Amino acid sequence: MIRAHALPPAWGVWVVCLGTLVVPFDSAVNVAFPAIIRAFALPIPAIQWVVIAYTLTYAALMLVFGRLGDMLGHRRVFLLGTGCSAVAFLACAASPSLPWLLVARVAQGVGAALALSCGPALATGLFPESQRSRILGLYTMVFGAGGAAGSLLAGVLVQSFGWPAVFWFRAPLSLAAFVFAWGLPAATPTGPRERFDATGAALLVLATSALLLGLNRLQPGGSAAPFMAVFVAAALGFVVRERRAAFPIIDLRCFRDVDFSLLNAGHVMVSLAGFSVPLLVPFFLDRVAGLTAPQVGAMLAVSSLGTALAAPVAGRLAGRIAPRRLALAGAAATALGQVLIGIAGPAPDLVPFGAWMFLQGCGLGLFQVAYFEIATATLPRENRGVAGSLVMMTRTMGIVTGATVLMLGFQTLRSAAVAGGASDPAAFLTGFQGVFRLAALLPALVVAAALARGWAKGKPLPPSAGEVEARKHRG
Repeated sequence: MIRAHALPPAWGVWVVCLGTLVVPFDSAVNVAFPAIIRAFALPIPAIQWVVIAYTLTYAALMLVFGRLGDMLGHRRVFLLGTGCSAVAFLACAASPSLPWLLVARVAQGVGAALALSCGPALATGLFPESQRSRILGLYTMVFGAGGAAGSLLAGVLVQSFGWPAVFWFRAPLSLAAFVFAWGLPAATPTGPRERFDATGAALLVLATSALLLGLNRLQPGGSAAPFMAVFVAAALGFVVRERRAAFPIIDLRCFRDVDFSLLNAGHVMVSLAGFSVPLLVPFFLDRVAGLTAPQVGAMLAVSSLGTALAAPVAGRLAGRIAPRRLALAGAAATALGQVLIGIAGPAPDLVPFGAWMFLQGCGLGLFQVAYFEIATATLPRENRGVAGSLVMMTRTMGIVTGATVLMLGFQTLRSAAVAGGASDPAAFLTGFQGVFRLAALLPALVVAAALARGWAKGKPLPPSAGEVEARKHRG
């Protein structure tokens, strides 16, 4: 076993990134959907539960595990996450039926929530605060690179080894991260011992789960109302509980800052719009552009590549440019990319089409790094696990919402075109173009609100509670 504190900071960051990389690699599972359906003789709609079991679990638990990491130590929670993930990947690969696979996917979601909740805090804690934005840029780059690599690897893995390969190839990566993570600092928080708010945690998990399940049921014949009612009741209960708790899961007073609340809502909206690319572009490239599966995978990787390249650049710029300006630029680039993708016609030129996807991906990378920086600067330093978890949770909420809302919008526009006498290819193109233009309105609204709040002026961030306390000691 690696001796504690043996790893230098630079190597420590790469260990954290290795444990994180297996999460965006889950893009490989989408490519394996047809093979899983054939293996278990499933109807196509049943495959949605392979996604729901995983995303619902880690979205619901992220903030709770971030709080636990702040209390118990980030390395401890990260170790649990990488170890749980390694076991879960093997269990997914060995699943003999859909029910077993769903249980294993829940375990995978637990592992992802544990690792992601403390990964950013663990990585930034290895370096001085002056380098925080660069580390957050590197961490965000890992997500873009992992998403691109997962799509590219999946076709080869499934063709050569079958659908289980998209799971078992990640087990050694998680295991390696688990082994080397023992060399990360094991420091635990100092100060008075805090109690864990179990009631608040339960209400948060219930509210998040009910919301995501309700969103999934927003479709013809769905029954979203009961889930949304549970969400409203649990969310209200969580707010009341957190306002009274001595040691809340998250201090809701930070949301009194209008700019911070706008940033959180904006991340959901930008992530929702951004999910239109992995959701609908594969069908466009297959049906309209006539590309082969490997070519589709390569084109999809362009958007993730934009995120991967923009993130470290944003991390460096965050020290020179106000983070809110970066967030504004990211939302604007995302909106422009969405509009340009949405004007693609029946005979698309793939070079500019790829450029628009790259632009959209760059926008996502800029916005997320800026959001990371602002969240970690706004919340006290001892709540870094909660700050990182908040970023990941809002991203997931946008993606899950997009999976339902965007597809519902596409089907509605497409059906209306068919009813109006359009051919199937023309109706598909109508739905595709319409969804991208509508989705572009979301980041455009973020831009408009940000301009109204003066983000373009480069207003400095308010000092965090930790910075205020440090200034008092220096004074």
